[in-house]
Amino acid sequence: MPPRRFLVLLLLAGVTAGCAVGPDYRRPAAPLPSHYIGQASPGQGRSMSAAELAAWWQGFDDPLLTRFVSLALEQNLDLAQAAARVTQARAGLGAANATLFPSGVASGSAARAQQSVEAPLGQVLNATPGYNRWGNAYEINLGASWEADVFGGLRRGQEAAQADYQASQAGAVATRLSVAAQTADIYITIRGLQTRLDIARRQVKTQQDLLEKVGLLYGKGLAAEYQVRQTEGALSQVQATVPVLQAGLDAAMNALDVMLGVAPGTHRIELEAAAPIPVMPPITDMGSPADLLQRRPDLIVAERRLAATNARIGEAVAEYYPKFSLSGLLGSATTISSGNLFTSGASQAVGILGLRWRLFDFGRINAQIDLAKGKEAEALAAYRQAVLRATEDVENAFSALTNRGEQATTLTQGEVSFSRARGASFAAYQRGAASLIDMLYADASLLQASDAKAQAQTELARAAVAAFRALGGGWQPPPSETMAAR
Repeated sequence: MPPRRFLVLLLLAGVTAGCAVGPDYRRPAAPLPSHYIGQASPGQGRSMSAAELAAWWQGFDDPLLTRFVSLALEQNLDLAQAAARVTQARAGLGAANATLFPSGVASGSAARAQQSVEAPLGQVLNATPGYNRWGNAYEINLGASWEADVFGGLRRGQEAAQADYQASQAGAVATRLSVAAQTADIYITIRGLQTRLDIARRQVKTQQDLLEKVGLLYGKGLAAEYQVRQTEGALSQVQATVPVLQAGLDAAMNALDVMLGVAPGTHRIELEAAAPIPVMPPITDMGSPADLLQRRPDLIVAERRLAATNARIGEAVAEYYPKFSLSGLLGSATTISSGNLFTSGASQAVGILGLRWRLFDFGRINAQIDLAKGKEAEALAAYRQAVLRATEDVENAFSALTNRGEQATTLTQGEVSFSRARGASFAAYQRGAASLIDMLYADASLLQASDAKAQAQTELARAAVAAFRALGGGWQPPPSETMAAR
């Protein structure tokens, strides 16, 4: 068999076989439990629909919260960066796809040159009768080249680029979830701080009234000096909390504006009117730990990066084998005149069968394969670690929901008790059975209970946001549940 025919058959066999060296990717088993420890604990109530889960922030039933999250998803600059990364990865995938196909180039030139008669060649030519120092050259060519991916190195590169692109897409979704969660968390923090700031100012007023009454009694010899000093100290403590809460509120408002992609202070007027702390929606459709592999975009990112590193092992292994290429050129060239450019005498053609084989470079190839395998092992460990972290996030979120809910319930009951005590103290004061000081003490105790309750409500709402974020947010119910609902 002639060598040329043998090489052609070899190329065709390799292409049609579609083989690719290196390991084929299989998603590894994830270290996931069968159920969550706190699965039965958080939230009670109706099961949320798929539409509600896709926009979980609407479950807080706060129009301004919904508006700010929507603005953040449109304007946030982290999301703009994530979108740019997706564009870059898409371009990388396009380049990898292009390597599998032939490439062509068209070229042309027209030149006019003058020969020096002082140079040796020019002196000889100048002695020739009828010599013209000016010369023309015209050339038009159409070339093509193709690397035959016999052993699949290019296809492995394409697989890696495809996985990188998918990872960038999942990364954009993860950024979107993070932006929505952070925006909701900051908004809830603002409402909590506003509530606490209002309570603190009322506490200051109550303590000032109490100090005034104790001071009058002390002036009449009916109260001891230590009572005056204790009341002054209590007033100072309450007054000191106001600037701290105000500083925290200012920082939270600035952080919210930055999340929305605008300058700090842009939405401050809109937020100045205090509003209640958003109430957490029920979370009942939480799925199983295995669902996190589809729900959590950060896990999809880790898994796709693992797939990319696996494909790059094959890309490195392909360097062991020879690479074949086909190149060709078809064109026309003349130095007489442009009118002769497309005549039969001016035509030119070239065909090349190329071979490249790194025969004496196996040590470097071995190092590249070891490097690729090391990166794959690192990505595998990162993926498994991400799965464990995701499960930890969910368990912590469920625990926070349960315990913060119990705390809020207990403090609400305590506030009710202090409110009743304050009412009883006021009634006793009206009958003359209690002093004004007793009633002011009851007011102070009630305000302290209200502040503790406000903190608990804020943390409970923030725990709900953390739970939605840990579960992946915006998921769709499993197909089995969808069919069962029908």
